[in-house]
Amino acid sequence: MSKLTTALMLAASVALATGCVQTTDRTRAASTTPTRLTAEQARAEHDRVEAVYKADKEACDRFKDNAKDICQAEAKAKERVANAEVNYRESGSDTDRVKVAETRASAEYDVAKERCEDKPRDAQDLCKKDAKAAEMAAISRAKMNAPSR
Repeated sequence: MSKLTTALMLAASVALATGCVQTTDRTRAASTTPTRLTAEQARAEHDRVEAVYKADKEACDRFKDNAKDICQAEAKAKERVANAEVNYRESGSDTDRVKVAETRASAEYDVAKERCEDKPRDAQDLCKKDAKAAEMAAISRAKMNAPSR
């Protein structure tokens, strides 16, 4: 059995054993209060996220050059967002909800920067500026939608 298959089976069994399934539907995640996790469940979710990240990163080995860099950036971004979502599901705080949105924006920016590397040199600068502007706009929206204290 390959390492990837073993890691995926481990991640699935941890998720099933704890009864925790992470939502990937952004609109549902943003519009509803999360099901609160106990500290033990959160630890199990973080372990699951780490196992998925390792499997995703290992899968990137089949690529070369910038395609590999993009794949690794996507894996890291997915891990960062998933960990932020677990933290939010554990605390349920508005601060952590905003951190999820900020983390998602930052992660999308990191992936976009890597994608810009595939463009011709003169288009790279514009691409990276557009990506940065999109990140800043998403962070601003997240902060504006945060409840006042």
